[in-house]
Amino acid sequence: MTRSSLTPSQRVSWLRLIRADNVGPTTFRTLVNRFGSAEAALDALPHLARRGGGQHLTIPSMDEAEDEIARTEAIGARLVAINDPDYPPHLRHVSGPPPLLTVMGGGALSAQRTVGIVGARNASAAGRRMAQLLATDLGREGYIIVSGLARGIDAAAHHASLQTGTVAVMAGGLDHIYPQENVGLAQSIVDAGGTLVTEMPIGWEPRARDFPRRNRLVAGICLGVVIVEAAKRSGSLITARLALEQDREVFAVPGSPLDPRAEGGNHLIQQGAKLVTGARDIIAELTHADPGRLPLFENETHDAPPPSPAADPSEDERTRLLTALSHAPTATDMLIEATGISAPVMQILLLELELAGRIERSAGQLFALRA
Repeated sequence: MTRSSLTPSQRVSWLRLIRADNVGPTTFRTLVNRFGSAEAALDALPHLARRGGGQHLTIPSMDEAEDEIARTEAIGARLVAINDPDYPPHLRHVSGPPPLLTVMGGGALSAQRTVGIVGARNASAAGRRMAQLLATDLGREGYIIVSGLARGIDAAAHHASLQTGTVAVMAGGLDHIYPQENVGLAQSIVDAGGTLVTEMPIGWEPRARDFPRRNRLVAGICLGVVIVEAAKRSGSLITARLALEQDREVFAVPGSPLDPRAEGGNHLIQQGAKLVTGARDIIAELTHADPGRLPLFENETHDAPPPSPAADPSEDERTRLLTALSHAPTATDMLIEATGISAPVMQILLLELELAGRIERSAGQLFALRA
């Protein structure tokens, strides 16, 4: 099916829905699938949240959404929807792909041949040189380099791939480049035809919890991710874990056992990551790479009838679910087994509680009570 762009009114509705309280990418998809359109989902949100026990749900107004679009366009950026042709093709096939991205720059984001290169911020000279060599050689072979614009390995990879194509993924809004020292690099990426991308709105200052979301985007955009110097506990290893969860290839450059910055990469190799000594090792693995295809929600159309709704949950079912939930993440099928609630009704109950802010969702469709 040919993907069609959203109409202006649909784009406003999508933006309002994804910016509403407690609505993440997976909840967005569930709502659009259930109600047939973002506009219909917006109408249903307050009622769903009240049934889940929520007191107040903030939904951006049409004026606020249109203002965000205007401020985005004022800095030369644009909103890209999942059914737009320039949405990252591999990102469509992760669990819970972002329905909207804020993008600035050229068409590098829509490339099929993409490799992530990430690593330590306090990288050694040898680590930075290795990142540059990998990025340069991969670029010559037609691969776009994706990274997170951090200092150290990320910056080295971006610099080396300016002329062949690079994508920088942000944790904050595109008007809040972090770290500040890489503002010039971000501009160089755009000037060279590369791309800056984020899930976050204009004006958003990045917080610590936004960086794992950034790392998930890095992994999802790529066919594979290369780790060049990473401590045992680092954001780079989070990126590697997220890449594995998304059925991406994971590569690591080995390092000295005496250097703490090599500990994470060496551990990944012990766990089965591909050992990398040069770009040829990566290209050999990625030649036939094809990220796992996961079901996507249907494109929203004006004449698509909403699906037949399941019966409203009873208070008894709601009580049984709340009793079964705990602060430990629990899979949906386990909750169904424990409560005897049907899958369609369980989906509605979880949606209500999530919109009410009483539970949180983690990877793998696990749900837990909020602390």
